[in-house]
Amino acid sequence: MPANAGQIAAKEYHLITLSLRLLVDRLETRPDNLVTFGATAMQMQKQRDEATIDETKRATEYLANERTFLAWVRTSIAVISLGFVLARFSVWLRELSIQRQPQIRIHRWGISLPIGVAMMILGGALTMLAAWRYHVVNRDIQRGKVSADRGLVVLVTAMVTLLSVAMIVFALLTAKQP
Repeated sequence: MPANAGQIAAKEYHLITLSLRLLVDRLETRPDNLVTFGATAMQMQKQRDEATIDETKRATEYLANERTFLAWVRTSIAVISLGFVLARFSVWLRELSIQRQPQIRIHRWGISLPIGVAMMILGGALTMLAAWRYHVVNRDIQRGKVSADRGLVVLVTAMVTLLSVAMIVFALLTAKQP
């Protein structure tokens, strides 16, 4: 075990024992107060999840935060662009059918327009979430402590999963059409 890893393990052990002492002290003084127990457990979780930032490393953290924001924006642009192409796909198909067989009129828009619009909305929402997260992380860097935002990860995962399910349904529905 490297010296740094041993020091880190010792610090974590010390933090855990202090947290447990704090928890036991609170439970002994007010054993019937579950709210205090819950607040203490949440405080311990927050202490464990936060990382402190050395003053000399803050510039690096700011630049990393900016790169992450720009990656979010690039992803958003790709999602918006793909949504636009998908939304315009049914219009392109209609124009193509009019050129090939003008006697047959297609009046159905299909599902590509709503899915394309949903993708454009998702791309815009990702941009707004990216800006919000950028400011939150910058504020945390200024305070010297940063932590992961699991809620944002779950939200983005749910949004992308729902959109992918809609696109799978679209692909299956359109595969049956001639």
